[in-house]
Amino acid sequence: MMRRGSELLLPVNPVFVWFSLLLATVLNMLPWGRWAGMPDFLAVALVFWNVHQPRRVGVGAAFLFGVIMDVHQGALLGQHALAYTLLSFFAITVHRRLLWFSVSGQAAQILPLFVAAHAVSLVVRLMAGASFPGWALTLAPLFEGLLWPVAAFVLLAPQRRPPDRDKNRPL
Repeated sequence: MMRRGSELLLPVNPVFVWFSLLLATVLNMLPWGRWAGMPDFLAVALVFWNVHQPRRVGVGAAFLFGVIMDVHQGALLGQHALAYTLLSFFAITVHRRLLWFSVSGQAAQILPLFVAAHAVSLVVRLMAGASFPGWALTLAPLFEGLLWPVAAFVLLAPQRRPPDRDKNRPL
């Protein structure tokens, strides 16, 4: 049973899923500066694919990408891995319920997960003896929540294309 106004999507291409995750990783690795309010593009992409394709992108992928981000940023090994793993676990937990909401409703429901992931990462950093990065850190989850509709539009676009017509499938 589908909710009213929703559309049937074509199957997702696994190559596109992993390409989008690698692109989000590269976006995180760009030298944006050390501003604490910068959104985590990889977290948004991971949560998106955890919600829409939980069998393809799971907690193991989140852990792997977290370790990659830890090594790249020179952070405490496991800081991002723990945050991404928890984020993915809770996204997979709520994925069936989340798909019944509109995209803006999904963004509102995903926002606490982004806040919790940043809080876990902050607590790990503070326990390791790092200094507090500032209150601009509270803006990052808000920006990630605002990126959710953009991610939904961009990452679902290949699945919305019309199927190829032929004489056996005249759709």
